[in-house]
Amino acid sequence: MVIKRHSSHSSAVAAGLAVAAVLALAGCSGDRTARRQAEQRPTPPPARLAVTPAHGIEDARPDRPITVQATGGTIQRVTVTGEGRTVEGGLDPTRTRWTSRWTLRPDTDYLVTATAVSPEGRTTTVTSAFSTLKPKQTIGVAAAAPFDDETVGVGMPIILTFDRPVYNKAEVERALHVRASRPVEGAWRWIDRRQVVYRTRKYWPAHTDVTLHARLAGVRAARDVYGTRDLTLRFRVGDAQMSVASARTHQMVVTRNGRTVRRIPVSMGKATKRAYTTTSGVHLTMEKAYHVVMDSATVGIPKGHPEYYRLDVYYAVRISDSGEFTHSAPWSVASQGNENVSHGCVNMSPRNARWFYRFSRRGDIYKITGTDRELEWNNGWGYWQMSWPEWRKGSALD
Repeated sequence: MVIKRHSSHSSAVAAGLAVAAVLALAGCSGDRTARRQAEQRPTPPPARLAVTPAHGIEDARPDRPITVQATGGTIQRVTVTGEGRTVEGGLDPTRTRWTSRWTLRPDTDYLVTATAVSPEGRTTTVTSAFSTLKPKQTIGVAAAAPFDDETVGVGMPIILTFDRPVYNKAEVERALHVRASRPVEGAWRWIDRRQVVYRTRKYWPAHTDVTLHARLAGVRAARDVYGTRDLTLRFRVGDAQMSVASARTHQMVVTRNGRTVRRIPVSMGKATKRAYTTTSGVHLTMEKAYHVVMDSATVGIPKGHPEYYRLDVYYAVRISDSGEFTHSAPWSVASQGNENVSHGCVNMSPRNARWFYRFSRRGDIYKITGTDRELEWNNGWGYWQMSWPEWRKGSALD
């Protein structure tokens, strides 16, 4: 009799194949389900970008910034151009908002291109174009002092004059930026609506390079009045040149960088009346001229008056707006170093006057002591007569 035996190994293999087939079927089914679920899952939306001013605007205010706002992502880059110039700007810490840095130029076409990226890596790029308004009125600015590329003294102010009144002083002042190669503290003071002056807290450090950027294009200085041009001014502070003249000792001591370079006998105002009294205080050398005609009519003593005078003077250096100069006075040499006989000027010998004329730069410190008439802070460039706290009160930003 033949008896058939079933191999346990064969049975196990068969069972295993059956299980594998079931698992394979289950696996295929799972893959199809996962794919169906992935296909049915909604695609994440791309990042969105909003640009202000809106596309197509033709009368955007130039004093308002360009902004790019991202939603559902972060900003990668923003490029803005107008009249071939690139507009500066920056991102906030979250990289979701970009803002232009300066005012825009009036009557100018601008093109904005911005790109953002979503958390999933999808990028979005938008392009927007707009134009700024053409102003009804414009305002211009000029530097009364110093001149561009001038080498000046350590007391030199920066004086800006406008060709029409400024009513939005704070907006204008924010556009004025002074940069120096050595650390200084300074502030602007409005003299009136047409003039603003920058003064440092202490004298400029000698040998300092200074740059003024007046970014006034697009600044709204008054209602419907906009700046259309920027102003850049560069100058250099030279040696620390200072003079101290005493009405009591009748001597003037001149120093350069702390070292005495000359002692000069002088004669000042005879002080028989206030107009003939030299002003005490910190003056600045404002200008110089080889020849000046001094006419007393300009200081209230008209022709025909017993004390009227008209003189030709040489090597004149102006130190105030009330008629005070240092100058050559050959007629008073005998009094120089001994007594005060002038109408208010500082008299010197022709030789000393010529030397001082050649030595002086605009903005040098010229201090007078020993009289009872104080220099007013707004007499010429008498700005150093005002204390620093008082000076700062004239700023529109303090």
